[in-house]
Amino acid sequence: MSGWLLILALLVLGGVLSTLGDRLGSRVGKARLSLFNLRPRKTAVVITVLTGSLISAVSLALMLLVSERLRVGLFELDQIQDRLRDSRAALQRNKGELQRTRGELERSRLDLTTAERRRDQALASQRRAQSQLLAAERRVDTLRRELQPLQAERVRLEAERARLTREVRGRDAEIRRTEAELASVRQRIAAGAKELKDLETNVIALRRGDVVIASGQPLATAKVQLQRPEQARQVIDALLQESNRAAFQLLLPGQAPNRQILLVPRSDITRLESLLGTPGTWVVSIRSAANVLRGEAQVLAFPDLRPNRQVVEQGEVLSRTALEPDVRELDAVRSRLNLLLAAAFAKVQRQGTLANGLQFDTASLNALARELSERPAGVTANLEAVASQNADTPDPISVELRWVRKDAGTRPVRP
Repeated sequence: MSGWLLILALLVLGGVLSTLGDRLGSRVGKARLSLFNLRPRKTAVVITVLTGSLISAVSLALMLLVSERLRVGLFELDQIQDRLRDSRAALQRNKGELQRTRGELERSRLDLTTAERRRDQALASQRRAQSQLLAAERRVDTLRRELQPLQAERVRLEAERARLTREVRGRDAEIRRTEAELASVRQRIAAGAKELKDLETNVIALRRGDVVIASGQPLATAKVQLQRPEQARQVIDALLQESNRAAFQLLLPGQAPNRQILLVPRSDITRLESLLGTPGTWVVSIRSAANVLRGEAQVLAFPDLRPNRQVVEQGEVLSRTALEPDVRELDAVRSRLNLLLAAAFAKVQRQGTLANGLQFDTASLNALARELSERPAGVTANLEAVASQNADTPDPISVELRWVRKDAGTRPVRP
């Protein structure tokens, strides 16, 4: 209703102002007034234009004064449109959020439905498992009743098996002992063969390099038991002089030992002297610290001290081996005897001897080789290397070879 009143007021105001302007222009024209040095006609036109502008200004001012909406639309339209666009965008975002929320709500409902279904399935599975457990328990009871006679039968069978096992063990005791002895002999043969091969390799290497004193080779060895600690120095000096003479003969054969070529660290001599002062029987050796070639001027050595003890007892079997019936050639028999001696020497070395080799009768060895090569067919010879006397750490090791005859299907007998 206010809009129609505003329009009516504008029409009335426009008519009144138009009339006033027309009259004012007429009067100015009749009065032939001049403004700004203009002609009266142009002055009237200017007055008319000003009147029209005044009408428009008054109309606009009246509209703005009366209508708040017009003021807002005229001055705040751009801001309102911006806010409207922002509101529409926010509305679209809210709609998207609403759609996503609805989707999540639907998924939650589906998940809840699935969980309830799974719960129902789990309950059903639990009920089935309970029924199966009851059936299994009934089956277990049945099996226990059926198992009782079987257990009694098992006890009887186990007792029978134990009896048979004892009988078998009694019968197989001799077989096991024989197998164990055979395995031991084979191991000793293998160890002797390896050691013999190592010794042959060392001999070849020493010959190629013209080495006259090998690393670790003893130059002099003595068994010492002092009555007083003051005697240690005299024993050491005598041992060093003997070692110097031995090194001189090996390094410069044919020349008189007129100078000192053996070098031993003074700290080692001091430590050796303090150790020899302790009670007991000791074995002292002066050993070469490195390989020495023929013609060199010096020999670096070190003392080796160890307590004296018995390493071999008379009658002790140092090594064993078996000579099969098909081994009859003299060279093969001698090779087997050499392996037997090598195994015996390896054993006494492990037991702590300082001897450089074994002592045995060569003529008896050759006679034994011929006797073994000429033994009857089908005879297995069990060979033994036996210590012929007691020996301490520095003493030479004397051995003798024996053999035991074992015919096929008979017990071993000594020839």
